[in-house]
Amino acid sequence: MKDFLPVSRADMKTRGWDEVDFVYVCGDAYVDHPSFGAAIITRVLEAHGYRIGIIAQPDWKKEESVKVFGRPRLGFLVSAGNMDSMVNHYTVSKKRRNQDAYSPGGVIGKRPDYATVVYCNLIRKVYKKIPIIVGGIEASLRRLAHYDYWSDSLKHSILLDSQANLITYGMGEHSIVEVADALASGIDIADITFIRGTVYRAKNLDSVYDYIELPSYEQLCRDKKEYARSFYTQYCNTDFITAKCLAESYGENGYVVQNPPAAPLGELEMDDVYELPYMRAYHPVYQKDGGVPALGEIKFSLTSNRGCFGGCNFCALTFHQGRMIQVRSHESIVREAQKMTEEADFKGYIHDVGGPTANFRHTSCEKQKKSGVCTDKQCLFPKACQNLKVDHKDYLKLLKKLRELPGVKKVFVRSGIRFDYVMLDSDDTFLQELCAHHISGQLRVAPEHIADAVLDKMGKPHNEVYQKFLKRYERINAKYGKEQFVVPYLMSSHPGSTLKEAVALAEYLRELGYMPEQVQDFYPTPSTISTCMYYTGYDPRTMQKVYVPVNPHEKAMQRALIQYRNPKNYDLVKEALQKAGRQDLIGFGPKCLIAPRKIRKNNKSRR
Repeated sequence: MKDFLPVSRADMKTRGWDEVDFVYVCGDAYVDHPSFGAAIITRVLEAHGYRIGIIAQPDWKKEESVKVFGRPRLGFLVSAGNMDSMVNHYTVSKKRRNQDAYSPGGVIGKRPDYATVVYCNLIRKVYKKIPIIVGGIEASLRRLAHYDYWSDSLKHSILLDSQANLITYGMGEHSIVEVADALASGIDIADITFIRGTVYRAKNLDSVYDYIELPSYEQLCRDKKEYARSFYTQYCNTDFITAKCLAESYGENGYVVQNPPAAPLGELEMDDVYELPYMRAYHPVYQKDGGVPALGEIKFSLTSNRGCFGGCNFCALTFHQGRMIQVRSHESIVREAQKMTEEADFKGYIHDVGGPTANFRHTSCEKQKKSGVCTDKQCLFPKACQNLKVDHKDYLKLLKKLRELPGVKKVFVRSGIRFDYVMLDSDDTFLQELCAHHISGQLRVAPEHIADAVLDKMGKPHNEVYQKFLKRYERINAKYGKEQFVVPYLMSSHPGSTLKEAVALAEYLRELGYMPEQVQDFYPTPSTISTCMYYTGYDPRTMQKVYVPVNPHEKAMQRALIQYRNPKNYDLVKEALQKAGRQDLIGFGPKCLIAPRKIRKNNKSRR
């Protein structure tokens, strides 16, 4: 029976069920597509014989909203959705967003702030002793004590505040099935302490083996240096081969214990997950609202990999998906593409083939497969490891197969491309194929900044690498007679960026003759090295002090400098240049960023 999973008691009865095994409560609208974590987890459980009911975006103010299916046989599964609910709701300036792409019609306000905690507390109020397992990116990245930007405070593990029994962190396919099987076999939820990729509470550490005890929550609150050290210990224990258990004390409330990560999926497992019977659509109940906008962005995109060994410090992928690359087979991806071509609204364009980093299709070195990723160094930063395997052949073969499919006019690559990895490939073939077949006028890449001091704090390659990439890209396009441009993603006010570096970035844009339409101001989201720097003022890798622009006004000035041509930014740009001692950039010369404002004779108003 290929259909959406039940969203009501009537749906459950139609399937001939008297009860469900699990109720999945989600902060997103119900979209049954493998780009949505809720769809993957529920379909994986279904494939293992479990009956799942979906409650999408319940009214958290009403107890009845979590009683749709009655008491489930085994427990509740709770996720805030594909995004952290606070990132979903607020801009970096903490202003309320006006759209939610994961809600029907894009309407904001369909989920609460800190959705995982609110949903769990509601469930616990209604069903006192029911097992509650939380997952998804919000729970995954808040699994231990963490800095919360929105409240500007250090919060507990989400396990405590939510009153849940377990966290399944990471992508969750292995751990959720093991948890379900354990519950189904009669094991009490309090005794499920042995599953990789989970976090649980313990009264003491008597039954925990081979663990690292982190500083207590009380110590972390007292000393930011302790938090920086603790965070880096966590960062060094994210590999499924080398990681140990981590234990964090909460005084009278006992310990929160994190088991080592679950093993990454193998190729056959990835294929199985992505070929489950998804409806590849939002639930029909949302049709009247205009659907769910997020689906339109990814409906005709293909996931080819997971994980990233890029190691950007502002990215939480190391904590969530890990650094080990996991891939699907060509055959599985081609089958999915063929199904796309049969859909009525397919226009011949595959919008993307990739993942966190599109051009990673294998582990960074052979050693990782047996020994795990290195805990004391990165694959690409500050320079490429001598063991790094650089090869685009597999990805190129995949792209060629896809663009040769009947009904496919063009295959785009819009996921992030690591230009430093491209530069390590002495063969021009990948860049030639990319320029010839897989972009349309513009290639988006992420240098993020041009000041090496800031790039070092970002974990990104130095500016000279980006400049060499631009020349290579220009040469290849000229060879094929194509006029195609690079559109850089840039970030303002990252830790390490003073007004001096912000001005240098503005000067670079002046020379480039380009003003970006969008600028990403650094957003301190949970569980990144950059967020740790932002909160503590220390680089957790070296424990050296880092300059951090935390003042909202300074952050606004740094952001404005990137868009210095925008008249709305004039006052901020002028103030920034004056504070940086760069009044030489205020004038009428070719090197100036802004001109002085003319003063009327009465000296009372400006124009």
